[in-house]
Amino acid sequence: METRARTAEETRERILSAACEAIAEVGFEKIRMKMVAERAGVSTALLHYHFDTREKLFTEAMTHSFATSAGLEDDTTTAPAAVVLARIVHSLLPTDPELRQDWRLWQELWVRSLRDEKTRLFAVDLYAQLHAWVGGAIEQGVASGAFRSADVDRLSTLVLALSDGYGIRLMLGDPTVNVDDVLAAIWRPVAEELGLPPEFPGI
Repeated sequence: METRARTAEETRERILSAACEAIAEVGFEKIRMKMVAERAGVSTALLHYHFDTREKLFTEAMTHSFATSAGLEDDTTTAPAAVVLARIVHSLLPTDPELRQDWRLWQELWVRSLRDEKTRLFAVDLYAQLHAWVGGAIEQGVASGAFRSADVDRLSTLVLALSDGYGIRLMLGDPTVNVDDVLAAIWRPVAEELGLPPEFPGI
């Protein structure tokens, strides 16, 4: 029984990973269930067993992408609070191929949110989770005494806003910005608020 459940979960994960890759590559509007099934190495019938509509597959793929990129390393409980927060900031930006794929998914989500109310509500909920992720790291740092007391809600909103703005420019290949400068620009106001050194920590 456990083996069957584990196999089903592994199949589901494979499908979601394939969906993330396909959506990022060609866009949601061009995605067909057969395309995802072939990429995942499963039958179309099995894909429909797990995800009966394209819309459900899209939202589950976004959730999967978020959960993967928002997974903190195992040593976050022992890492300095500033390093934990810096890792989160780094992961909010398209700083490697995997995160660039995540950003393509977010861009698809933004476009769909303009046309579909359910997608818009889903996007708002994902942003709330991002906000809680950033805020949780700040709260832990304040509680441990590593950070100066701050308005956590406002600072979390600022981090997300700066990450979105700079992230778009990085995705566009804007020659006037680079990853190091972006990390520094986001970190400076955060560090000032929390009483930390202005240099982005080594992560």
